[in-house]
Amino acid sequence: MASPTVPAKGEAEHKLPQSLIDRLAAHVASGGAETVTIPSPFTGEPLATVPVTGAGDVQAAYERAREAQRAWAALPVSERVKPFLRLSDALVDRREEILDIIQLETGKARRHAMEEFLDVALCSLYYARRAAKLLKPRRRQGMMPGLTRVQELRHPKGVVALISPWNYPFALGASDIAPAIMAGNAVIHKPDTQTCLSSLWVLDLLVALGLPRDVWQIVVGDPGEIGDPLIDNADYVSFTGSTRGGKAIAERVAPRLVSYSLELGGKNPMIVMADADVERTARGAIRACFTNAGQLCISIERMYVHEDIYDRFVPRLLELVKGMKLGTGLDFEAEMGSLTYQRQLDAVTRHVDQAVKEGATVLAGGKARPDVGPLFYEPTLLADVNGDMDLCASETFGPVVAIYKYRDEDEVVARANDTAYGLNASVWTKNPARARRLAARIQAGTVNINDGYGAAYASYDSPMGGMKQSGVGRRHGAEGMLKFTEVQTVASQHIMDLEPPGSIGYDKFADVMATGIKLMKKLRIK
Repeated sequence: MASPTVPAKGEAEHKLPQSLIDRLAAHVASGGAETVTIPSPFTGEPLATVPVTGAGDVQAAYERAREAQRAWAALPVSERVKPFLRLSDALVDRREEILDIIQLETGKARRHAMEEFLDVALCSLYYARRAAKLLKPRRRQGMMPGLTRVQELRHPKGVVALISPWNYPFALGASDIAPAIMAGNAVIHKPDTQTCLSSLWVLDLLVALGLPRDVWQIVVGDPGEIGDPLIDNADYVSFTGSTRGGKAIAERVAPRLVSYSLELGGKNPMIVMADADVERTARGAIRACFTNAGQLCISIERMYVHEDIYDRFVPRLLELVKGMKLGTGLDFEAEMGSLTYQRQLDAVTRHVDQAVKEGATVLAGGKARPDVGPLFYEPTLLADVNGDMDLCASETFGPVVAIYKYRDEDEVVARANDTAYGLNASVWTKNPARARRLAARIQAGTVNINDGYGAAYASYDSPMGGMKQSGVGRRHGAEGMLKFTEVQTVASQHIMDLEPPGSIGYDKFADVMATGIKLMKKLRIK
């Protein structure tokens, strides 16, 4: 049975005002006349035309950014956070506008666009409230108590190159840029061309809220044209995207010893334990697997169900999957939207077709839905997937999940960890304490209990990132801001030097220092 559809309200709904497009296009760092037209994934029709950035434009953007960054870094943190404190209210007031843009440039359902809105509003507010505390000078313990005074200082890196992906363009652009800028940096930002409108929109908004124009600049263009100058001029590189792309960036910056953070791919497991609540888990799996049509680096692509619950859980999950509503409307009716690129549709189709040809069983879905839109693919569940199939180990990045049966915890932990990736995982049970013990054995940067991904990701006070080939570094938490800084230690010595005073010889001084170690330990000074 094909997934039901929600009818769209008409062609006019899938257009953006030309005045809005013109205003946003003016923020592209471009000095040429070349343009690119962005299609709508919902319809395949043109959505907007924006200028293209050339290699020379990137160089000029860096020159402007370095001048702007010096003035920006000289401001107190209390001044640098002001535009971002204003941002959350402005986002709420203009919520419908940005939700429309996100949907139209990505093709995702509105309920999934809403997650991006919430992420930018809450994450930027988190850092605006905490930046002063995170960045303030800190006293550290010196070698000689009372004689050595040590201070830890945080300086901005300078100009950060930030490359954000097409699948969550608003969230994975603005939410990383906010802490970088609050830390005193300028940012040259390359969003994916297909989904640059949401980044241009929030830049336009922040400039209106008081952010100096050249502190955040957006470049739009072919990575083959502007990628090298973007990376080669950066003082720090932040990248979210494929593992292949992350490795290429690491190789590029290595000769200059420039630091970087990379959030990369995932092949994320979901473990359904024998005591899991069938209804809650099945409904949670819909969101865990099919948010943004599975185009989410932390979504679930492998599901392991305990043999004692398999025959009750899987039929209920199939019932929900087959009843999911697909649609292109700019409202909250559709449960799943479109894929964003033709290449994603091709990859999903190739993975499913190959798996079926080699013996996999389609439990639900399994085909494209051009009747809904040119890039739609049904939410799909497969059984009998084995290690010879690309679907088993390679990231599909679409609405496709392989279901497996397992017998015990040791088995399922081994299978969950049997991947080159380690980004996210999910465990479902009525016993959270047991789940935490199991979670600690899973090689993933985040593990969610009775949730697919949001519990960990939206906990902005804790770090988020990947193990193994899923990335380097973390976003969120203290590290999400401090990674954009250089740490400096300033130590001053008082009263006496770190050498024998007066006529005391080194042998006697060595005895005094050795005795001092024991004394400091006994007094718990050290």
